[in-house]
Amino acid sequence: MSAYEQIRVSTEGPVAIITLDSPDKLNAMDDALLRELLDAATKVNDDEAIRIVILTGAGRSFCAGADLKMKPLVGRTVEDHLNEDHRPVLDAIRNATKPWISAVNGAAAGIGSAYAMNCDLTVMADDAYLFQAFSAIGLVPDGGATWHLTNTIGRKRAYELIATGEKLPAKRCLELGLCNRVVPADRLLEETIAWAKSLAKRAPLSLRHAKAAVRTAIEKDLDTTFDHEAELQMICSASEDHAEGRRAFAEKREPEFHGR
Repeated sequence: MSAYEQIRVSTEGPVAIITLDSPDKLNAMDDALLRELLDAATKVNDDEAIRIVILTGAGRSFCAGADLKMKPLVGRTVEDHLNEDHRPVLDAIRNATKPWISAVNGAAAGIGSAYAMNCDLTVMADDAYLFQAFSAIGLVPDGGATWHLTNTIGRKRAYELIATGEKLPAKRCLELGLCNRVVPADRLLEETIAWAKSLAKRAPLSLRHAKAAVRTAIEKDLDTTFDHEAELQMICSASEDHAEGRRAFAEKREPEFHGR
């Protein structure tokens, strides 16, 4: 991996960990950080040895949102910034053929919450929280945050969180389906890596196509979802991984999947 200034990338076997590493500003995002994050995301997504990616933050916060001290470039609007800087990173996560897990420590605020929710799975520290801070500074959620909130917790709850700027603690996020697990803060990364390693033992093609099927299910109707599932099942059923899974089941052993 390339050397970065505002993020760190490490690996533990088939698991890559991307850490936002500007703790002095609570990992608030500026253009430079986003360029590094896009480069890292592209590389881990293209690395066949990596099966699961974890996104987390160093220090007291997952991400405090946009860096409000960042000076906009002349001739660029906020819309340009969102579309040209944030969207490619968020799309790299959403369109990845492998699962991404957000490991949320402290605050996931503003557009930082969008990054946490955009990942396929989320583990939160027991002292972490999601925070839609926009109404306090005269803005609206961005980065797809309104879509994630509305599709997960419904229109009324989503609007209430946005309008009131309530900090939503990890326990409540778990109850509402905004995260998958809540773990002790001092064990956040350890627990997330352990879960990632267990997922990495699953068939990569199955994880990849299940991710695609879930995306279709939330964006399309039942008939379209049914058809897409059938197409994906055809691909999986003809794969080497499926054949290996059947052999392993018959032989009562752990399967060895290769993503083919």
